[in-house]
Amino acid sequence: MTTIHLTTKIKAPKQIVFDNSRDIDVHLRSASKSNEKAIAGVTTGLISYNETVTWRGKHFGFYLTHKSRITAINFYDYFVDEMVEGKFKSFKHEHFFEEENRQTIMTDKLQYETPFGILGQLFDDLFLKKHLIQFLLERNKILKEVSEQGQLK
Repeated sequence: MTTIHLTTKIKAPKQIVFDNSRDIDVHLRSASKSNEKAIAGVTTGLISYNETVTWRGKHFGFYLTHKSRITAINFYDYFVDEMVEGKFKSFKHEHFFEEENRQTIMTDKLQYETPFGILGQLFDDLFLKKHLIQFLLERNKILKEVSEQGQLK
């Protein structure tokens, strides 16, 4: 299992950051490089507890689908999205929000397992982990921009 931890400081109230983090439209903006689209489930606006979204995007030259469900939510501190269907063996993304000195500390904890045994692990070590870190960094950059503008979307 691979774990990625990222921390982003955002000069905005955590309610705004929290809501922007679960906004499908904000995610679409941040994933434009992979031509990602929400194709089923919640496809626009805020996703909430027990709701699903199916994403379709181009990664590593292939169009892939990934269906996630919000499996836990504690307004405005924490939520979890977990893969229901997709290419990973397992995929769990935990989102944490703390307010400190008039800014929000947003922490991502992404844990996933690749299929295909040693070949999957090699692919992860060589390409996948770096790709996911860059994907999250771009997402967090857009979340920071949108949230610091005081926007919901």
